[in-house]
Amino acid sequence: MTRVWTVVQHVPWEGPGLIAAEAKARGYGTDIRRMDLGVSLPEPDEVAGLVVMGGPMGAYETDQHSFLAAECHLMAEMARRGRPVLGVCLGAQLLAQALGAKVFPGHRPEIGFGTVQLTAAGREDPIFAPVGTSLPAFHWHGDTFDLPQGAALLASSAEYPHQAFRFGKCVYGLQFHVEPGTDTWRAWKEHLPSALDCPPQKRDELERVGKGVIARFFALASEPPSGQ
Repeated sequence: MTRVWTVVQHVPWEGPGLIAAEAKARGYGTDIRRMDLGVSLPEPDEVAGLVVMGGPMGAYETDQHSFLAAECHLMAEMARRGRPVLGVCLGAQLLAQALGAKVFPGHRPEIGFGTVQLTAAGREDPIFAPVGTSLPAFHWHGDTFDLPQGAALLASSAEYPHQAFRFGKCVYGLQFHVEPGTDTWRAWKEHLPSALDCPPQKRDELERVGKGVIARFFALASEPPSGQ
């Protein structure tokens, strides 16, 4: 089985950040597929794990961005095979859509630092349990989604109830961001609202918690399937 993780990136400024750093630390290669540059997606057999990042398009805008349907197909197949998947922001919406749920515009954008509250399932989840009852998050979305059938809701915010979910053992959708590192903030700067405050202490706290969440995700993804 390949040890290469595929990272699907939609725009230049929304890369994998701390996710790529953790993959490298664990000896995984990362194959970044830039959909904005017209690249194709790999076959499922070529992918040890799949990470799908954010972007400004809607998951339902397949008429404008044909690659979104291909991404959903790959995510659905990875989930069917029990392979690890992590969808972040748009990636979470695409994952929900791939699993049969509806994605749609929210009542208003949610942008900036905030907190998500863990549900009972979230407080027992392998990647979230160590953080307690809530965790810091950075929000940057206008769309939302219904919870896929069979998925466990892990986190909610005051604005949007569906912030994180798990499907099966290691298929996760995070509507919020925990992956920004220094390079991420530098890349995001000109795309975020100019009046948005991003103080260093909040960035540092998010990075500290994010590193833990991401490390536990990869630890879970590295466990052999049941029965092996």
